Amino acid sequence: MKTADSKLIANFMGLVFHDDENQYYNEDGLHIGNTLQYHTSWDWLMPVIDKCYQEHMSKCIADAVMTCDIDKTYEVIVEFIKEYNNNLK
Repeated sequence: MKTADSKLIANFMGLVFHDDENQYYNEDGLHIGNTLQYHTSWDWLMPVIDKCYQEHMSKCIADAVMTCDIDKTYEVIVEFIKEYNNNLK
């Protein structure tokens, strides 16, 4: 499930997956790699948190970050993005 959720986050962040290379690139064409690390790295997750706040201040996200638990924060971010995407439809 984390793979699908990480792909959801990657899409939200504007990353593009190139099937022919099996690699991710950001919207500026910068090579990111072939492994998404949103669920294991605060360095990866913090820009997502920042973008979520830009879209909509969320008390749930703030509360999750305050726990310093990356798993909890990751789950809350995924739920936020799912709800955000549903509202765009």
